[in-house]
This record gives sequence, structure tokens and C-alpha cells, in this order.
Amino acid sequence: MHPICQFAVRVSLLASSAVSLAYADAPHQYRVSIDPGMNRMAVEARFASPVDTVAARSGDAGEFLIDVRDCDDASPIRLRNQRMMLPAGGIRCMNYTVDLDEAARSVDHNRSLAPGNMVVSPALWLWRPTLKGDAEIHMRFDLPDDVQFAVPWQRIGNEAHAYRLGHSPESSNAPAVFGKFDYSEIEVPGATLRVSVLRGNEQAGDAMDSAAINEWLRTIATDVSLAYGRFPNPSPQVVVIPVDQKRGSDSAVPFGRVVRDGGEAIELFVDRHQPMDAFLGDWTATHEFSHLMLPYVGPAHRWVSEGFAQYYQNVLLARSGTYEPLDAWQKIYAGLERGRQSRPELSPNEATERGLRNARMKIYWSGAAIALMADVTLRERSNGEMTLDDVMGRLQDCCLPSDRTWSGPELFAKLDELAGTPVFVPLYRRYADTAGFPDTRPLFERLGFVVSDDSLRVKRGGELQHIRTAIIRAEGAHRQQLAGHRPARPARAGGAAGSR
Repeated sequence: MHPICQFAVRVSLLASSAVSLAYADAPHQYRVSIDPGMNRMAVEARFASPVDTVAARSGDAGEFLIDVRDCDDASPIRLRNQRMMLPAGGIRCMNYTVDLDEAARSVDHNRSLAPGNMVVSPALWLWRPTLKGDAEIHMRFDLPDDVQFAVPWQRIGNEAHAYRLGHSPESSNAPAVFGKFDYSEIEVPGATLRVSVLRGNEQAGDAMDSAAINEWLRTIATDVSLAYGRFPNPSPQVVVIPVDQKRGSDSAVPFGRVVRDGGEAIELFVDRHQPMDAFLGDWTATHEFSHLMLPYVGPAHRWVSEGFAQYYQNVLLARSGTYEPLDAWQKIYAGLERGRQSRPELSPNEATERGLRNARMKIYWSGAAIALMADVTLRERSNGEMTLDDVMGRLQDCCLPSDRTWSGPELFAKLDELAGTPVFVPLYRRYADTAGFPDTRPLFERLGFVVSDDSLRVKRGGELQHIRTAIIRAEGAHRQQLAGHRPARPARAGGAAGSR
């Protein structure tokens, strides 16, 4: 039996849900201390109003609790089904201790990190009431002098090591980084990236070049701002994690993901053995950063968010000069064909329900087809005065970053509202629940392409050739605005097509 379960029972459980927090202007106050060896974490939680139950996001969090007690009378508190059972009427303060070292050992990718570096999600150590409405936690950290800390939460004013945590989509478990790593704040158009570059278990002279990684991130984020002149989130967390790859691996960034949990974070797992040209030609970071142009779209409509990121990944790499125009269109066409051939008996919504293992290409490219069709339609109807870029920029102005989960239909309705014309909802209604795949081949013909053996060739006199050119050309005003922000790019990388 876990030691916590041996503690005396204060009272019986009276409720299974957190007390509704009525005092939005009085945040819960947490203070977190970490010992110099980063072995243990001590937390004091003072609540704005009495709470009768708290919980951690991860079902494994209870395994790492060493002790938990009421602040007022030092009585022990027990666990039941991963919830701390608090007295009837609630308490206003509790202290608990977490085995931080053991929690870190449970996270697989910590195995590739150097001693003194760890990623331990708050899901494993943050025990809190349910946050409803405008309720917040204000969290302050007492750290040893040589220990750093980074989270996706937003800072409280100019206070050092003080953050606010409010309601969020909780799409996955946010990364919290502890230890001796390289932290930088990188200015890009419209945003400051809060970058943590972790250290791997490298041999002498084999360490990752943090300055080069930061320059790569600045370049990619600036490229993403070519959509509408600014980066889509003003202050995201970026965590760069070295992984053990065999030399000669063909991917500089084998995996990345976006997490919306108390803020927006991008995790990039990188092969430190790759040259910088390989990083600049890799599409993974561009894809993940492009996700931030949309709010978190729930799992039932994942094809929407993945598809829009697929579309912009290729368009933006063409605008930046990483891809030649014809190469970018070829990648888009080839991806759409992979989507069309994937599980033709399923609709995009059905494919998402089946999951990536069974319908990956349909999930990643159905939304890209919708994005392309919407972009062309907007440009054609408005004679170039309205584009998908413009709608994405308006979406950021009104709604991003968003603290909640959106559905696909809700997002498309908002995009139509922002566009001022019905484009997105009609496309959703036509394709989301229809078996097969949006047929974009006639559209490629109108854009001025001839297809031969799955390869594109530009023909003269395409009906919409002006739109084809405009889609992958950064607007002059944007280029002028960004000229002072974009670093010099090394020799052009060819760019792998990728598996998606």
C-alpha cells in the first residue's frame, strides 16, 4: 500500500468534484521550493476559498507524493483514486512534498538528457482545485541559485519566478523544465519566444550549439510570420530536446508537438548531429509553429488543425525561399494525393475517429485540401483583396491565444464571420462527413498545372495562374516589415518532402 494511503482518515469523502470558485479576483497562491539537488519539491498551497478536493492531471502523480498535510493543524491527508480527500467544509491551506527525481525518471525522454536537466510536467506534481471561469493560480518558485525553471504559463508582471495559471484547453501535459539548460528570449515579429535548449548526454566536443539552434528558431518563426506579418502567439514556450539518433539520420527534427496547457508550448525533439542546413530544410518546426494560427481544435476534428498546418507548412517554406515554387506545389499535390488514396471509404470525421494508425494521410491532408480550396475561393471572389492569410490574421486579433477547446464547425463558422462571406462552412458541410476526399485535381488545372505521372508541370495561360503565384509570394508590405527581423539564411536547403 502506498504510504499516503496509510495516513489517518480525517473525514469521509462528501463530494467528488471541486468546489466552484466564486472569487475570480482572489487567486489561489502557491509557493514551490526545490532542493539544490533537484531531488524533492515542497509545495504550499493557500486557497482563495475553502476547497474540499484537489487533483493532479496525471493518474501517476500519487506515486511521487512523499507527504501531504493540512497547514493549520499538520494533520495528514490521504489519497483516494488519485484525489486528495480533504475535510468536510474544505481547507484553505495544505503542504505537500514530491519526489521530483522519481517523477523525472518516469519520463522517457529524460534518459537522453545530461545530469541536471529534466522535464517533469506539472501533471505529475501540481495538485490543484478545478479552475473554472476566471479563477487562477499564482505560483511563485524558490529556486537554488544554479537551478533554472521554464513553463508555458505567463509571468506575473516583472516578478522573477512568478507565474499565473488559468483555464486552458489542457490538450496534453505541458512541459516544465528544471536544471542547468540554455534559456533565451528571442524577439521575432510580434512575439517573444521563450526558448529552453536542454543539454543531452553528449561526449566532449559534441554538445549542441545553442546559439545556432536559437538562430534557426528565429528564422523559422520569422518565416511563419510571413502569413500575416506577425507570429501567432506573443509569448510561447519553446523546448528543444536532444534525442539519441544514429548518425546519418535523414531528419534533423524527428518529432515535434504543440501543447495547450496553461499556455502554449512547442516541444521540438532534435538530432544534434545534423548540420544547420538540415534544420533549415526540415519542415517540422514550421508545421508546429503553424498550428498556433488556430485555436486548439478538439480531437474529433483533428483533421482540421493538422490539415491547415500542412498547407501553411509548405506555403510558408516557399515564401521564405526554402522551397522553390514548383517544389512547394509538388509537395502539396503529392500530399493531397496521399490523402485521396488513404482509406477512401472514410470521411475526414470518420478517419479522425479511427486514429492516425489507420488513416494518417487522410487526417493530415483533408484539412489541407479545405485550406487550399478556401484560399483560392477567397482570392478569386475578392479579386485578391481577401485571402486565407487575412482571415487567419483576423482570427488572431479576435480570438488567440484561446483558453478553450473549439470544434471544427465552430471554427469554420467563425472564419466565415471574419471573412464576411460563406466559404468555410459550405466546404465543411460538403466534405467533413462525406466518404472519400476533396477532389483538388481540377483546381490544380485551373491554377495552371499539367499533371504527368504524378509530377506537376506549369503550363501557360492557366485561368488562375495569378492566384497560384500570389499564394506562395510574401506580400511586399510584410517583406518590408520583416526585413530587419529576418536573419541571413545559409545556403538554400532542398527540404525533405516528409512522410506526412
